[in-house]
Amino acid sequence: MPTWLAGCEKSKEQNTLLVSPAKLDIPPAGGTDSLTIETNAANWKISSSTASWIQLSHNFGKGPKDIVVVTVNTQTTTKRSDTLIFTAGDATPVKVVITQEAAQLAYTLTTNTSQLNFSNAEDSATITITTNVPQWDITPQADWITCSRKKGQAGTTEIKVYVTDNPLTQDRSADLIISAANAPTAVVKIMQEASLYPSYNTSPLPPDASGMGSNAQQIATAIKIGWNIGNTLEAIGGETAWGNPKVSEDLIALIKASGFNAVRIPCSWNQYVIDQETAQIDPLWLDRVKEVVQYCVDAGLYVILNIHWDGGWLENNCTVQKQKENNAKQKAFWEQIATHLRDFDEHLLFASANEPNVDNAEQMNVLLSYHQTFINAVRATGGKNSYRVLVIQGPSTDIEKTYNLMKKLPRDKVANRMMVEIHYYTPWNFCGMDKDESWGKMFYYWGKNYHSATDPERNATWGEEETVDRLFGLMKSQFVDKGIPVVLGEYAATRRSNLTGEALQLHLDSRAYYHKYVTQQAKKYGLLPFYWDNGGLGSFASGIFDRPRLKVFDQQTLDAIMEGANAQ
Repeated sequence: MPTWLAGCEKSKEQNTLLVSPAKLDIPPAGGTDSLTIETNAANWKISSSTASWIQLSHNFGKGPKDIVVVTVNTQTTTKRSDTLIFTAGDATPVKVVITQEAAQLAYTLTTNTSQLNFSNAEDSATITITTNVPQWDITPQADWITCSRKKGQAGTTEIKVYVTDNPLTQDRSADLIISAANAPTAVVKIMQEASLYPSYNTSPLPPDASGMGSNAQQIATAIKIGWNIGNTLEAIGGETAWGNPKVSEDLIALIKASGFNAVRIPCSWNQYVIDQETAQIDPLWLDRVKEVVQYCVDAGLYVILNIHWDGGWLENNCTVQKQKENNAKQKAFWEQIATHLRDFDEHLLFASANEPNVDNAEQMNVLLSYHQTFINAVRATGGKNSYRVLVIQGPSTDIEKTYNLMKKLPRDKVANRMMVEIHYYTPWNFCGMDKDESWGKMFYYWGKNYHSATDPERNATWGEEETVDRLFGLMKSQFVDKGIPVVLGEYAATRRSNLTGEALQLHLDSRAYYHKYVTQQAKKYGLLPFYWDNGGLGSFASGIFDRPRLKVFDQQTLDAIMEGANAQ
C-alpha cells in the first residue's frame, strides 16, 4: 500500500461507556434508585443476569443517555449484593454493584416452600405461612395466579394457590410475594409447564344463561328414561363399522315415539384426529356429531355426549405415568367439542369419559384430574357452556368402587350443574357372559320368581333383587341425597336366543323382568336409567330396535323398560 494512502486512514475510535453511580446501596427496608448511562454507541444493554430481588425498569436501551430505575421491594435478613454488567458497542464493560444491608426486623415470616411446580393444566396447591407479624399481604406477580386469600394475621395459615391452564407451548413462571412491615419478605416461585397442544379455546364467549335455566336436579327430574345409540358413533373404523346404520332423524323419531325422552351418544374422537402433533379433530366429524345431536334436540330429547372408549387412550390409562399427556389431550378435545356444540341449550349434557379403569386411590386421583380438566375446558369456552350440566364417571363406573373411592368431586365454578355416572351389568353371568368360565357359569334365569326347576344350574345364585336395591341405595346415600344426580349410563342383559322351547321363553321372561326391575329401582333410588342398545338382533345382543327397518324388534324388552320407568 502506498505510504501516502495509509496516511489518509483514520483509526476507528473505541466506544465510550459511563454508568453512574458506580454502586448503589439500597436501604434495608427496600426502595428505588436510578443509574445513568452515557455512551456514544448506538445501543447499550445489561449483559449479566439479574438477581430476582432486584427489579429494573429496563435492561437495554439507546445512547447517548439513558436512566434505569432500580427497585427493591423486599427485605433480607442477611446482607446481599449483585453485580450488573453494562456493555455498549466495543466499550470496556462497566460493573455496578447493588447492595442491600440486612434489615433490623421485629417479626419473623416464613413459608414451608420456596417453589411450587404445576403441570400445564389448571390446578392448585397449598403453601403454609408461619409468622408472628400482626398482618401480612400475599401478592401474585401474574394474573394467571390467584390465592384463596389476600391477607392474614399472626399464626400458621394455609393458603391455596391456584393457576389457570397454560395455553402456551412454553413454560412460564412468576413470583408469589408474602410481605409485611418489619418482617422479612418471603418469595415463592410459581412454575408451570408448557401445554403439549395449542389451545383450541380461541373464541371464548361471555356467559349466556338463555335456555340454561335448569340445574342438574331439575334436569334429572325431567329425564324419564334414556336409550343408548350403542356401537355406532363410538365404533372404531367409522359410524357403520360395527354393523349399525348411520343415525338418522327417522331413527330418533322412532326412539321418541317408543317412549324414551333422553339419548346417550357414545362417541369416538381420537380416530378422527387429523394431526397428532396438535390433537386437532377433523371438522367434518365435529359437524357429523353436531348433526346427530341436532336430530335429538329438535325432537325434544335430552342428550348426553361423551368421549367413549376411543381406543382406550384415557380409559385404560388412569395412571400417573400417562396423566400429563392424557390431561393435555382431554383439554384439547373438550375445547374443540365444547366450542363446536356451544350453542345447544340445556338439553345437551357433556360427559367426561366412559368406563375409566380405576382400582385404587392413586388411580382415582388421576381420574379426578381428568374430570377437572374436562370441567375447566368446557367452562372456559363460555356461552351456554358456562352453565351446561356436566357428567363425571365413577371409577370403572362400578358402584362399589365409586362408593369406596370417589370421596370427593372435582371443582366447578357454577353450583348444582354436575352429575355422576355409573353402569350396571350385575350379575355379569346373566348380563354379558357368553361362555362358561373357570370362575363361574352363565346364568339364563334371573329373579326370585323366574328360576328354572328343570335347568337349575343356570339359575342366578347371586346379584338378584336384593343386590340391585343395596347397590342403588349406596348411590342414593352418597350422591342423590346430597343433591348430586346419578346417571345409570348403561344397563342391559344380553339376549340368549340360542336357547329353545320353554328354556328360551323363561329366559326372555326373566330378562324382561330384570329390565323392568332395574329400571324401576333406578327411578326409585333417584338414578337416571339409560338402556344399552348395541343394535344387535341375534343371540348375545341387546338391540330393541331394528334400525335398518326403523321398527321395534324386541317389544317385550321395550314394554318392560317402560313399565319400570312409569311405575313410580
